[in-house]
Amino acid sequence: MDKEGLQNLRQDYSAATLNETSINVNPIKQFDIWFNEAVAAEIHEPNAMTLATATPDGRPAARIVLLKGFDMNGFAFYTNYLSRKGKELTKNPNAALLFFWGELERQVRIEGTIEKLSKEQSEKYFHSRPRLSQIGALASPQSQEIPHREQLEAKMSQLETEYGDDKEIPKPSFWGGYILKPRLIEFWQGRQSRLHDRIAYKKIDNKNWKKVRLAP
Repeated sequence: MDKEGLQNLRQDYSAATLNETSINVNPIKQFDIWFNEAVAAEIHEPNAMTLATATPDGRPAARIVLLKGFDMNGFAFYTNYLSRKGKELTKNPNAALLFFWGELERQVRIEGTIEKLSKEQSEKYFHSRPRLSQIGALASPQSQEIPHREQLEAKMSQLETEYGDDKEIPKPSFWGGYILKPRLIEFWQGRQSRLHDRIAYKKIDNKNWKKVRLAP
């Protein structure tokens, strides 16, 4: 695509509106409403979210991960603690999440602080995963350089033989869950003429939120 064609790519949004009287007073409950609507709309992987972290020298880094739970405490996902993102979160626990549900013309931005989930929570989720996914977590030294794909496949095959079909696969110590505890949650609804609706919740203490409208 040429430069002019790229610059002319645009969409005028008109699917819905968002206002202060209809939105829930609690942002987690509002997220639950929107998430359920994304599921009902059969959006492909509605739990896919961008996770943004910071490198030790302050450069931003982002990738897609999958939301695996949320409640009033925050938003949970699982990964390799020794991966690049894991190491970055160890150095700097401040992070951000972004959900984009294009079919509904919506996005949700979440900023907060990351903490590890308990070993018990991580164990429970690990053993709920498909067996090959459990083996894959053991086989892959996530984010490390490897000489070729065959190394991964050989390790996977070795572990499949070792654990067979019924032997319990142990959760590796380097794998587990994180929870992002939010301090800001912003809901964005596309509107016509680029006058989009943006309503943000800012945490003012341990349990209360301040709700504000932002200019698009």
